Amino acid sequence: MNSNHNSYLTTQPLSRSARSVIRRLGASTLKYVRRMGIMGLFLLKAVLFTVTPPLKFGRFLKQIRFIGLQSVVVILLTGAFSGMVLGFQGFYSLSRFGSDAFLGPMVGLALIKELGPVISALMVTGRAGSAITAEIGIMRMSEQIDAMELMGLNPYRYLVVPNLLAAMISLPLLTAIFDVVGIFGGYLVGGKLLGVGAGTYFGEMANYVEMQDIMEGLYKSISFGVIIVWVCCFKGYYAGIFTGFGSEGVSRATTQAVVLSSVLILVWDYFMTSILF
Repeated sequence: MNSNHNSYLTTQPLSRSARSVIRRLGASTLKYVRRMGIMGLFLLKAVLFTVTPPLKFGRFLKQIRFIGLQSVVVILLTGAFSGMVLGFQGFYSLSRFGSDAFLGPMVGLALIKELGPVISALMVTGRAGSAITAEIGIMRMSEQIDAMELMGLNPYRYLVVPNLLAAMISLPLLTAIFDVVGIFGGYLVGGKLLGVGAGTYFGEMANYVEMQDIMEGLYKSISFGVIIVWVCCFKGYYAGIFTGFGSEGVSRATTQAVVLSSVLILVWDYFMTSILF
């Protein structure tokens, strides 16, 4: 009897702690599922207001300048050095197999299909996406969004839709700049430093890079623009609710926006590649 009593005493706390773990796990799961639902509704509203008039055209042009034009310098630098790195690595890798003549197609396809859209999106996330989250988060903390709603103004039309349209237009253009600069960066290394002829480099690229490859990069860049604005605007819009109030809440929302956007860009890139391949 004593042994049974001791066994009961030792197993009962474990049972209690197991129930506690399951309870916490269930609560966390429900919290994240609910948050995912709110994010989905946020995107649905943003798309709905995007395809229905009116459009805040002045705000839209301002965001085109902010997201697109002010990101050009960063895109030029990252594109040039990414292309030069590809030129070095590609030349020495292909030379092992006597295939250095295919350096052009390798650099072109890598940039157009993958590196161009992905790196451009990551750069825009860090430069413009973080600022969008901080701006909307500060407006939420200072109750400016509540004031807009009280005045009968739609915060989505003023804060989300212009950013969404601007990103969908700016990201493909920035990606195209990245691709062109990266291709010439690869030629600068492969052609001028390592001896691959211009005719070979660009001629083979023209033979192997097809319109389908260019369209794949275009589709990716547009979808990445949607992801950036969706996540960054959502994190800013709900900054006081999900991340706490004050400057600490805004900084936490900004960090979460950049991290989540970057992860979703890479995950979505995989799915789009598997679909469009």
